[in-house]
Amino acid sequence: MTGAQILCESLKREGVEVIFGLPGEAVLPVYDALYDYLHRRELRHVLVRQEAAAGHAAGGYARSTGKIGVCLVSSGPASTNLVTALADAHMDSIPIVAFTGQVPTHLMGNDAFQEADNVGICRSCTKHNYLVKDVKELAGTIKEACHIARSGRPGPVHVDLPQDILVKQADFAYPEKLFLRSYNPTVEGHAGQIKKAAQAILKAGRPVLCVGGGVISADAAPELRGLAEQAQIPVTTTLMGIGGFPGDHPLCLGMLGMYGAWYTNTAVLRADLLIAIGCRFDERVTGRPDAWCPEAKVIHIDIDPSSIGRNFRAEIPIVGDARHVLVRLNKAVRQLDDGAWKGSREAWWEQIRAWKAQHPLRYDWSDAAIKPQYVIQEASRLTAHLDPIVATDVGQHQMWAGQYFSITKPRHWLTSGGLGTRGYGLPAAIGAQVARPDALVIALLGDGSFQMHMQELSTVVEENLPLKIAIVNNGGHGLVRQWQDLFYGRRFIGADFSIRPDYVKVADAFGIRGLRAATPTEVTATWEQALAHPGPVLMEFVVDPKEACFPMVPGGGAVKDMLLDRPTGDTV
Repeated sequence: MTGAQILCESLKREGVEVIFGLPGEAVLPVYDALYDYLHRRELRHVLVRQEAAAGHAAGGYARSTGKIGVCLVSSGPASTNLVTALADAHMDSIPIVAFTGQVPTHLMGNDAFQEADNVGICRSCTKHNYLVKDVKELAGTIKEACHIARSGRPGPVHVDLPQDILVKQADFAYPEKLFLRSYNPTVEGHAGQIKKAAQAILKAGRPVLCVGGGVISADAAPELRGLAEQAQIPVTTTLMGIGGFPGDHPLCLGMLGMYGAWYTNTAVLRADLLIAIGCRFDERVTGRPDAWCPEAKVIHIDIDPSSIGRNFRAEIPIVGDARHVLVRLNKAVRQLDDGAWKGSREAWWEQIRAWKAQHPLRYDWSDAAIKPQYVIQEASRLTAHLDPIVATDVGQHQMWAGQYFSITKPRHWLTSGGLGTRGYGLPAAIGAQVARPDALVIALLGDGSFQMHMQELSTVVEENLPLKIAIVNNGGHGLVRQWQDLFYGRRFIGADFSIRPDYVKVADAFGIRGLRAATPTEVTATWEQALAHPGPVLMEFVVDPKEACFPMVPGGGAVKDMLLDRPTGDTV
């Protein structure tokens, strides 16, 4: 087989079904080989309009299924366009395998046309990199790349393919087994540490579970729920952990951190035990670390040993896969449980309910202007029975969705957490809809972020994807405007758009049904029309541009200094 044929056959052997890509000269041998696989319906190719969208779509596919996502782009600028998507997947631990084209090996280092040092560029934003220099090594490289991407702490793996390797021939022999001497992630947690954790849970008077995206990656949601219900522990989630625990469960306190609810952050601040699972304690969760959880002992469970103790202390560290550890932790809790904790736990819940009543999530209603929170609340209410997959972009709408959209299942929430990539939402939703054709997939976007990848509407139409796309239109970059309003003396620059497209006409230009809501009374009907339509719909909600996202922790501040409203409002 040629190298290009080996690539296609190897992906087929790995169970890959879909490749998100954009062709160019350096990878034309792959596309030529792919032609036969498409006609035999052994592989599917989804054509995107910009290379970063290929990576984000592969990430959306991976996040909504648990499988690896695969993307394929050409050399030079195509590869560098993809870098943002790789960095995004790396920060959020998403398993994708990215193939990039490269100039022939004899031209590498000569400043050839569309040459870039792809491996060097991608080294810091991927889990692992390969440059294939021998066609005989290609099949084994793909086997390794897929294994590394999906195992341990998942992440993106990059494979650079020189053009001459793709046309050279070799006997095809796909390896059935794999042995990597230096790569052996710890799956089972230490038995002694797990027992210590169980004892601490049963001894604690004010415990809180802090759930990150690692719970979802490990498919550990059932085990997490078992622990929370067994010991009646309140559950908070990071932005990436949303869906790891049902948002409508009585034990769920919702999202914590910079834009988390006041009562959620207060419960964490006053906890005497924090059980963190699959999270990295970034500053958007903790605020100023020295002022966070001052009274709490910390149990930290994570498959990546470098995440434990890096940003926040951990008295009881447990390295291991979240699901495997939780299975054993739940067993230990049941064996040691004497019921002595129940009295203090009831008092703890009484205090949390009082905090929740004192400062619930709220916003001021208006009969004249649409409040963005209302748009999201109505979407959540109207789709609750449909279990939608929600993909957000980055900005105010993302935080409001984290606050007001109730996600009840894992892999139903797609967002850019660590990197905060504007333009992520639409291509990620495309990837999810390709993966889950019968699911309701909602792309929840800001008008600024939508304009970064609006060309991907072509892919939506070409693939006949029934996406429901909602643009929360506040006429600019809302979160930029909010920070300039609160912290930069209202010196607004680059936050407001003087050119505001007619998004209904944009939808019409792509052959998509377009709807607009400009008053509060039109919001529900707009959602209902979109949900009833069998094909793709683009909805524009013209919202109050002055609405800010609260509560919020000022950048670099402590969570105890959370603002409930404008700076004159109450703090924790």
